[in-house]
Amino acid sequence: MAGQTYRPDGIADEFTTGGAEPERPAAADAPGQGAPQLPSLGRRGMLRWTWRQLTSMRVALMLLMLLAVAAVPGSILPQRPQDPAAVVEYLGEHPTAGEWLDRFGFFDVYSSPWFSAIYLLLLVSLVGCIVPRTIAHARALRSRPPRTPARFERFPVHVRATSSATPDEVTEAVAAHLRGRVRLLPRFRVETDAEDARAARGKVPARPATRTVAAERGYLRETGNLLFHLALVGLVISVGVGQLMHYRGQAIVTEGRGFANAVVDYDTFESGAWFREDSLVPFSMTLDAFTSEFATDTVAFAQSRDFTADVTVREPDGTESAETIKVNHPLEIDGAKIYLQGNGYAPDITVTDAAGEVAFSGRVPFIPEDQVYTSRGVVKVPDVSDGLEQIGLVGYFLPTAVIEDDGSARSAFPLPTAPLLVLEVYRGDLGLDEGVPQNVYRLDTANLTPSLDEDGERVKILLEPGDTVDLPDGLGTITFADGDVPRFVALDLRHDPSLAWVLTFALLALTGLVGSLFLPRRRVWVRSWDDGGTTRVEVAGLARGDDAGLDGEVGRVLDAVPGVTTDDSPTDRGTED
Repeated sequence: MAGQTYRPDGIADEFTTGGAEPERPAAADAPGQGAPQLPSLGRRGMLRWTWRQLTSMRVALMLLMLLAVAAVPGSILPQRPQDPAAVVEYLGEHPTAGEWLDRFGFFDVYSSPWFSAIYLLLLVSLVGCIVPRTIAHARALRSRPPRTPARFERFPVHVRATSSATPDEVTEAVAAHLRGRVRLLPRFRVETDAEDARAARGKVPARPATRTVAAERGYLRETGNLLFHLALVGLVISVGVGQLMHYRGQAIVTEGRGFANAVVDYDTFESGAWFREDSLVPFSMTLDAFTSEFATDTVAFAQSRDFTADVTVREPDGTESAETIKVNHPLEIDGAKIYLQGNGYAPDITVTDAAGEVAFSGRVPFIPEDQVYTSRGVVKVPDVSDGLEQIGLVGYFLPTAVIEDDGSARSAFPLPTAPLLVLEVYRGDLGLDEGVPQNVYRLDTANLTPSLDEDGERVKILLEPGDTVDLPDGLGTITFADGDVPRFVALDLRHDPSLAWVLTFALLALTGLVGSLFLPRRRVWVRSWDDGGTTRVEVAGLARGDDAGLDGEVGRVLDAVPGVTTDDSPTDRGTED
């Protein structure tokens, strides 16, 4: 057998020469010769491929995640529109990293080019993804239900039965059941036909007196899906427009004082790129009184019960109105809402320098740090007299002060039953003349010298209402005004014309999502024909994906057949050849 080639019996060697091995084609001389030549995409093809990638749902989800990640630096790093002083401080503490972060817009994330690019790409991707699907869905809504198939045995749920009614009566009863009771809101789209007519058109073999019903439901599932994505587009646009047109300001107002709705009167103010100062509603407000209630029982001692700010609002025409602002009950004026964000005490303090000149006089807000209103505050005293140093005072206001055995003080209750000021004194350069924004609630002691006592400990000044105390080192005097300690409130004014649209699109998105998740997509077919005086009935159902309710749907259709006698159950999922 050596040298012979095996040939299976019955196989002719038409492709060989004398039983020899077939000749193989010679290799191509030039590289690549004989290989399939693929057409190049070209510029138009590349643009089309890029557009298809951009408008795919996969890329839209990636852009949505990228937008969420890109927004993270805006919540971690200080933002120049909200807190320019914090940005200056960060740049001073991190000169190298801060410079690069500033170049790439990380201190104004939401107005940076790269954040806007992601935002716009997401919008384009969503629109490009939704439009073709909307067109296809509109065509599907106008199309007829799929015609009745020839063999029901191929479907996972099918059932046979007999009926004493005629095929026409069966068809009418089943069609009425599938359409439902509400004519304007049918459960199924129903199409009835006669197979003898279809046989005349060459569609199916002829079978006399055969009627069919084809029904389909679940179009609202895709409608809900499209509604969800369209609402997302509306949500993205609304949020973007709101960011461009909104404005928000915070102001601290003490009792008896007020403010006007102007940019210069706010402690902090931020606005969108399309904001104009003349769009501010021209009104003014005065804080007449602020009252607070706290629990005195042992179970919830010192817990807040109620905060109420009584204000007087003045309109441009001079009319005045008494209003009330509470927590979670803002005051609304011409579309702008004013919220009560916080409150505290603002002791009236007067400081005279070594030359006897009043260097500072006013109410100083002390910010609460705990539930008993242990409040921290800062007083920055400029050098009004030549040759004198600036003075910094930092410390605590205790509404109900309790002196411990070791000499330390603490607050025991939020209401001012025994108010006390505890201050430390610094002198030097506060940086007030540098023109750099500063945090009024923080004292930078880098260029300041603390006042020390004989033991080298920092001097602490204790003042009750009506006290005047000499400052250490001959710096002057400080006076804590007598009488009730004034209260302050932190007000937050917000105006965003897109909020109503954001809520509307959010509700539409939720509605569409619920519909796309829970509305089933089903098809049901019914065939009935006369068989020697008895009407034979076949019912089949098909669902897109797993649908536990399909058996019940087919069973309900069968129950709607008048005079029905079941041959087998709708849970029969076998197939017959």
